[in-house]
Amino acid sequence: MEQNIKAGDSDKITRQYFDSLLIEMRHIDSVVPSTGLVLYGETFSTPIMTAALSHLGEGMVEMAKGALAANAVMWWGMSEEADVEAITATGARTIKIVKPYADNSRIFRQIENAEKCGALAVGMDIDHSFNGRGQHDIVLGDKMSPKTLEEMKSFIKATKLPFIIKGVLSEQDTYKALEAGAKGIVISHHHGIQDFAIPPLMLLPKIAKVVNGSIPIFVDCCIESGMDAFKALALGATAVSVGRALMGPVKNDGAKGVQKKIEDITAELAGAMARTCSPDIMHIDPSVIWKRDCR
Repeated sequence: MEQNIKAGDSDKITRQYFDSLLIEMRHIDSVVPSTGLVLYGETFSTPIMTAALSHLGEGMVEMAKGALAANAVMWWGMSEEADVEAITATGARTIKIVKPYADNSRIFRQIENAEKCGALAVGMDIDHSFNGRGQHDIVLGDKMSPKTLEEMKSFIKATKLPFIIKGVLSEQDTYKALEAGAKGIVISHHHGIQDFAIPPLMLLPKIAKVVNGSIPIFVDCCIESGMDAFKALALGATAVSVGRALMGPVKNDGAKGVQKKIEDITAELAGAMARTCSPDIMHIDPSVIWKRDCR
């Protein structure tokens, strides 16, 4: 491990793991690739999605507009009901992530509101249940709590929308998500919410084997480029979420900046696909990925 990486910094450990993965080239019989994504019955131009960001004010609406222009999926997190309506009113296809509030009635209300506003899907980030001291987390004054399998089943049954469980970082939670009836999972450590967290891509092949194509698998954390996205897709992801790499573009250039960044990442992804004989995002051979010695 490099000297400038602080022990336990999960984001930096994840970044190092990404950079340790190499890609072999395959040119004979390759074609111009398609980056199209079919998700929950709808078609998008790219598997590059926004991350479930929160509290960006007008930036959330600009993010949605940019995602719409790039024909990409827009995710968002904590927000007021009026913000939900403003985001969905842009026409972007959106996925709403609800916090694991201690007050379950608040969860049910947010699920209902997302459905009312025409969201593509809804979900919960289960990794915000505890703080680093083992107590119930408090996010912006709101108390969180862990959820039982039966509670997760009740949330899923409360909506006609596909329900996604975010913050899965183990085979055990993957099995429970499937048992609960989840229609998607996000492999994520919430950008280092736990020190020494395993990099999502290190665990991705095992989780993909458990899921066996039954539901979409999304990957979050440190996705910054088309090469990062390619590695995730090759190892079993259905699509990926980009967060911090979109913060500068949305701040500096609004919707146009978001659109351009998503399209640039998608173009780099297409370049990697073309040079690995990958005709579409569903047919990337995982054996093109090699792991180098990080020492």
